[in-house]
Amino acid sequence: MSAPTTTPTLTYLATVKVRVADPIEVGDTFEGFRRVVPITGGSVEGPELRGVVLPIGADYQLLTSDTLTELEAKYVIETDDGEKIYVSNVGLRAGSAEDIAALVRGEAVDPDRIYFRCVPRMVSQGRWAWLGSRIIVGTGVRHPDAVLLEFFVVE
Repeated sequence: MSAPTTTPTLTYLATVKVRVADPIEVGDTFEGFRRVVPITGGSVEGPELRGVVLPIGADYQLLTSDTLTELEAKYVIETDDGEKIYVSNVGLRAGSAEDIAALVRGEAVDPDRIYFRCVPRMVSQGRWAWLGSRIIVGTGVRHPDAVLLEFFVVE
């Protein structure tokens, strides 16, 4: 008989506000509707992790149906102490067809009506190297000009 497992806990890491520009619509593909949303900057505020989102990167979106969007964002955080953290964040955003269409048009939607979860992979060196050996999960809210993410470390 194996030892019982423990339920993982979550430790709050930071709130990341990612500012975005207007999407570039690639259009319909055999996978779904493809668009790329440029990242123009942002901020990172946490108990220890603080800094800025550099104005480089994008969110590569695939609308696989009228109710589901697959997200894959890649960008860099520069911490207040000058270190760089590369972020590759995959997630899902789901809601009613009407709410997803409103988000695609750049309109605000009540976040309680949208399921937005993600798993950012964060890699760095120095003080923040430990992030690369942890699973991080997050929740998100899409605003017309930004995405607000709450990141948690799975303990």
